[in-house]
Amino acid sequence: MNLPPPLHRWDFTPTEAVALQRALAGRVDLTWDGRAVGRVAGVDVAFDRDEQRLFAGVVVLSYPALTVVEEVGVEAPVTFPYVPGLLSFREVPPVLACFARLAAVPDLVVCDGQGTAHPRRMGLACHLGLWLGVPTVGCAKSRLVGRHREPGWRRGCATRLYHPDGEEIGRCLRTRDGVRPVYCSPGHRIDGVTAMRWVLRLCRRYRLPETTRAAHRFVTRLRRGEARPAATLG
Repeated sequence: MNLPPPLHRWDFTPTEAVALQRALAGRVDLTWDGRAVGRVAGVDVAFDRDEQRLFAGVVVLSYPALTVVEEVGVEAPVTFPYVPGLLSFREVPPVLACFARLAAVPDLVVCDGQGTAHPRRMGLACHLGLWLGVPTVGCAKSRLVGRHREPGWRRGCATRLYHPDGEEIGRCLRTRDGVRPVYCSPGHRIDGVTAMRWVLRLCRRYRLPETTRAAHRFVTRLRRGEARPAATLG
């Protein structure tokens, strides 16, 4: 796929990265255009034992069948330290290298991480969505920030997630009866309710969306040497 023009450079200090997040947050579009979705991409990143190198993967599934139609991975050096709230500066560059090698543009991207459910409303899904210009959703296994009531125990039950300043930033969603909920939030070019509905549609038999599960399996194979990356960077 042809990526849009670069959004910014990547050589930031953590302090500079925080400032950039605040500047970019106002550019996030939280509206959904009602598009037909036939290709859904999942994104994940795995690290080697010393966390000196990483393996990024993008897996595209057909929808509604949810069969794998394309997968692209890259191996790259880790170039940004682990800082909670700044994971996109560590993971998005190699993920973009994967998207650049896809044969076609996906209609929707689901990230294993936060979207607007972030202290500065600029989680990985927002940052990636701004770079790609594609509707993007964050679906995280744990909460990064905010407060919420516990949702009901049945699949589809959800409660609103609020930032400490009182703004709604996502939903706490039960994707299977009685299992721990996930935290879903819009990334870019989608609203919160639609993001939650897509997460639920993509969770068939398990707690996590099939996009996330497929991407995780793929990067695990890359890390173990059971699959070959499309490129080795750095």
